[in-house]
Amino acid sequence: MKIGDKAPEILGRDENGQEIHLSDFAGKKLVLYFYPKDMTSGCTAQACSLRDGYSELRKQGYEVVGVSVQDEKSHQKFIAKNELPFHLIADTDMTLGQAFGTWGEKSMYGRKYMGTFRTTFIINEEGIIERIMLPKEIKTKEHAQQILG
Repeated sequence: MKIGDKAPEILGRDENGQEIHLSDFAGKKLVLYFYPKDMTSGCTAQACSLRDGYSELRKQGYEVVGVSVQDEKSHQKFIAKNELPFHLIADTDMTLGQAFGTWGEKSMYGRKYMGTFRTTFIINEEGIIERIMLPKEIKTKEHAQQILG
């Protein structure tokens, strides 16, 4: 997916097993953020930044949805532990990550493995991607402020 592309209608299932559709956010801007793993320090910092900035994001017409490969149960714990006010999609089969190009080969300490690249897509009111924030740009502790910019 790139700027100017229409996001897919079916985004996936949330922490409660409910299917999330792009049309659920018609008339709002959607912050669709992909993150590597629940309960890790960087991902927790990012989720908490979005939680803390959530009311301001909503005031400016945004809705927030997170995406990672963990299952619903993991997402439920992550939401409860951090009091997250938004849904998390359980992309356990990597369908959404592959569609958005956020799933691929990563490297840490010389070891190669498959994983999620921390990436945020801002989707406008018509469902078109208008901004992409790449892993090197994202400051996990200031992510809400980066979006509001």
